[in-house]
Amino acid sequence: MITLHNISKRFGKTTALSNISYTVRSGSVFALLGENGAGKTTTIRILLGLCEPDDGTATVLGLDPMRNDYEIRRRIGYVPEQPALYDWMTVSQIGQFTASFYEPGFWTNYCKLVYGFQLPFDTKIKNLSKGQRAKVSLSLALSHDPELLILDEPTSGLDAMVRREFLESMVDRASTGKTVFLSSHQITEVERVADTVAILKQSELRLVERLDDLKTSAHLLTVTLKSEGDFSCPLETVVQRQADGRNVRIFGRNLDPAARNILQQDENVAQFEIRSPSLEEIFLAYMS
Repeated sequence: MITLHNISKRFGKTTALSNISYTVRSGSVFALLGENGAGKTTTIRILLGLCEPDDGTATVLGLDPMRNDYEIRRRIGYVPEQPALYDWMTVSQIGQFTASFYEPGFWTNYCKLVYGFQLPFDTKIKNLSKGQRAKVSLSLALSHDPELLILDEPTSGLDAMVRREFLESMVDRASTGKTVFLSSHQITEVERVADTVAILKQSELRLVERLDDLKTSAHLLTVTLKSEGDFSCPLETVVQRQADGRNVRIFGRNLDPAARNILQQDENVAQFEIRSPSLEEIFLAYMS
């Protein structure tokens, strides 16, 4: 559905993306995570054909975004972090206006979504709250039932219940073969719906992996030592290590099957705990 191959983008002396490569498969919810300025929005602008990469190639629906931008935009739905809407239009008018660019059925679907979001049809966009404007943008993006939905912080301004219902509906879309590309700071919510995650740090890709595989192989190890020093670490890869005197906390990948025996037999280990981390803990470890 989406491919990025060795994509780099610079703005003057600032590198927004550095040699990024990954693939988004059809029928998945793909989450792109990163701090502000990590390159998430630049990635989305490249996919939409709004920004040309300096190096590398990108395809969306098998098409080049710079050459086939109109066709791509016709077939996808897009919700920006700050929706650009015609403030002088009412909720009804902006739906009717947008419906003129799509096949029959758009208006009917739009009305259903607006009703479900409890939006006032006859209120002008300029008089809506931030959350209501986000709901209008979501309604417009979903009404033509796009093959691919690209969301840049889509739940910003939505109340907790609506956020949850909306994100769960993205899983339903994926189950029908549709694809969702999601950029979000709401890591706890992403964990509930994404099947693949990518982590960007300062323009560089730190990780791209199926969430189930990531959570299976990632472990948090907390050890209290008898004396300051080293011990036999049963993790194949150490991503983050924090030490405070005799207390050591390690996040890593691929735990030795005999980990408990290894730690129990280490003469410098007083006690230990091994547990699976949350996606937020994984994210923070890779961002350190």
